[in-house]
Amino acid sequence: QVQLVESGGGLRQAGESLRLSCVASGTIFRVHPMGWPRQAPGKQRELVARITTGGITNYTDSVKGRFTISRNHAKNKVYLQMDSLKPEDTGVYYCNAVFGPDGDGNYYYTSHWGQGTQVTVSS
Repeated sequence: QVQLVESGGGLRQAGESLRLSCVASGTIFRVHPMGWPRQAPGKQRELVARITTGGITNYTDSVKGRFTISRNHAKNKVYLQMDSLKPEDTGVYYCNAVFGPDGDGNYYYTSHWGQGTQVTVSS
């Protein structure tokens, strides 16, 4: 069964921390890079962090040095440690397998989506 379940979101003040978790059930999630795409109000979906099966990580510039992505293969879990939160981190965070980038720098995901977890950061 292919399933993604995100959790750990909440309301925080700027400067505080959150740890997001994702349970990713399905072979495709075990053999591909995983990532946390974010959907912020009025903005396009943005890949915040990505981790390969070998543990290589990539981050969008706005979260470098503040967010840390990790994965536990044995537990089929992916995590996002979010420190020094800023109001611009607000959005719904999803996890999914990540493909790309293509020649234009676009990333792609599977058609399987969880419900996401809402992160709201107040100033």
